[in-house]
Amino acid sequence: MTESRHLTVSIDRPAAAVYAYARDPAHLPRWAAGLADGIRRERGEWVADSPMGRVLVRFVPVNEYGVLDHDVVLPDGTTTTNPLRVLADGPDRSEVVFTVRRAPGTPDEAWAADTDAISTDLQTLKRVLEAG
Repeated sequence: MTESRHLTVSIDRPAAAVYAYARDPAHLPRWAAGLADGIRRERGEWVADSPMGRVLVRFVPVNEYGVLDHDVVLPDGTTTTNPLRVLADGPDRSEVVFTVRRAPGTPDEAWAADTDAISTDLQTLKRVLEAG
């Protein structure tokens, strides 16, 4: 069984606004440090230069449920699915939940670094959205 950790952040913005912002790949460099070097559209795909090299980012289709699951395809073709949700918490607040899955054989230090990086990204998303 895969080990998972659910990382969350509460954001003082309506879920629809958080979803609309977070689902736009063009916004990723503003809050996802691993894609800080930018993301662009190439041949119908979202392509990013990341610390791992050139990666593809593929989101699920727009939906009414706040689901922002996305695949990251690494340069070697390995695909990692990242479950991501925006949940309403009343009319003016939301909670963002990112499920981090530990790949088999991942050392404790790498697992901790990955979860810390994603926690930081979620805090950045909160700051960006709450700043308006």
